[in-house]
Amino acid sequence: MQLSNILRNIEIGQLHGNADGQVSSICYDSRKCEENCLFVAIPGLKVDGHNYINEALKRGARFIMHERDFTPPDGITSIQVGDSRRILGALGKNFFGHPSARLCLIAVTGTNGKTTVTYIMESIIKAAGFNPGVLGTVNYRYGGTVMPAPNTTPESFDMQRILRQMVDAGVSHVIAEVSSHAVDLQRVDDCDFDLGIFTNLSQDHLDYHGNMERYFSAKKRFFADVLPLSKKDRPIRMIVNGDDPWGRRLLSEVPLPAWSFGMETPVDIRVESFSLTPQKTEAMVCRHDGSSRISSSLIGRHNLYNILAAMAGALALGITEKDVITGIDNLHNVPGRLERVNLPGEPDVFVDYAHTEDALEKVLQNLSSFQGNRIITVIGCGGDRDRGKRPLMGRAAVTMSDLTFLTSDNPRSENPLDILREIEAGIPKEGIRKYTAEEVQNRLPEKGYTVIPDRRTAIEKAIAIAGKGDIVLIAGKGHEDYQLVGAERLFFDDRLVARETLTRIRDKKGNQS
Repeated sequence: MQLSNILRNIEIGQLHGNADGQVSSICYDSRKCEENCLFVAIPGLKVDGHNYINEALKRGARFIMHERDFTPPDGITSIQVGDSRRILGALGKNFFGHPSARLCLIAVTGTNGKTTVTYIMESIIKAAGFNPGVLGTVNYRYGGTVMPAPNTTPESFDMQRILRQMVDAGVSHVIAEVSSHAVDLQRVDDCDFDLGIFTNLSQDHLDYHGNMERYFSAKKRFFADVLPLSKKDRPIRMIVNGDDPWGRRLLSEVPLPAWSFGMETPVDIRVESFSLTPQKTEAMVCRHDGSSRISSSLIGRHNLYNILAAMAGALALGITEKDVITGIDNLHNVPGRLERVNLPGEPDVFVDYAHTEDALEKVLQNLSSFQGNRIITVIGCGGDRDRGKRPLMGRAAVTMSDLTFLTSDNPRSENPLDILREIEAGIPKEGIRKYTAEEVQNRLPEKGYTVIPDRRTAIEKAIAIAGKGDIVLIAGKGHEDYQLVGAERLFFDDRLVARETLTRIRDKKGNQS
């Protein structure tokens, strides 16, 4: 594409060289540069792209977009701008022909529930006969194509590229998890969204945002600044959890047409009655023009909120009640979200992505309503992330479980033992007993916890002591199939470890009999 077309409607400072030159591709990682490409030098959070301009030139880049002063060699075109990160998405929008304008684009944002809402909406859209794509924490997918997800929300240029691929593949609707980081870093500013869904807000990512007010401001920015810029003309633009205090604040501060959903406060789409069991969720959902009886294999009160969010979003897009009900019923599980690992006759074992205090509390509250005996929880916290939530998660896990195994999660560059000490600091001293790993047996006299740093050993021990009627929750990593230890990415899947342990116990019992 001609450089002048790529720069259309983009504010630039100085341009030295040929504005009519032909650009083969655009990249912001010098290692991916090729002949006649445009390299965008971005001051990143960890590295500065300006330090890699020479490498980009060696690999064939002939166009350089930069913020800092740069004198281009002969034959090289330079474009100086004020904010290369912000402009990256606009470049992608022009280069790929504004793909978001050619499909229905739905954003799902909030602390918890984003992934589940995208899966439910994907199922509903399929039931309605459309062709959905999804951008989210588990993966990026459409049709038969599945791509790994390095970020919950792709970088701005990659977002435009993937949306273009989806348009070319005939995708009609895209449901995207939009993280607070993505909004703050302006990754989605050049997309035209049809709808935004807000699930809830609770403490997370404060290592990045600093405090809850800034965290909320990042979420609010999507609805207040990004969504209104869309050229789409939907009568309903926001779907908001009216039971969440931050959701109510969003409704009061952002003057966009909205539907609210919930179970406790006056809302537009509400649950009139419901039944929760370990096998299914059933509810009567009322709205201004009628009511619907829904049934889902997704269990727990928190998933009922996720169902409401997806249901409201689908109805706002004009999808019929019949297709909404069918889509909800068709979805049987979401990877790593209260995902059952056991077979009939084995102890109940669930794997869940809960990695915030609020998410963990909600999962444990749901499980406690299902069981007659003990809840055994395996939990850790990630390294190089919000340290303030560690003691909160320790307190939630231990007070809401009968026995808790504190273990390693993704320690990254931190010492796992330091992380465990910070988790343990939140555990109440009274009424909670600390057991050694050797003391943990099938039956213990008091509510308590133990510390087993090795995650595999902790999972195996937790399942081994589970008796009839007990529930084991393995929380924190969910769908992830790796552990980040130092600079290494090691294969590790909670679900596989749990399944292997259950099989080994079953086979051992079979041999003994």
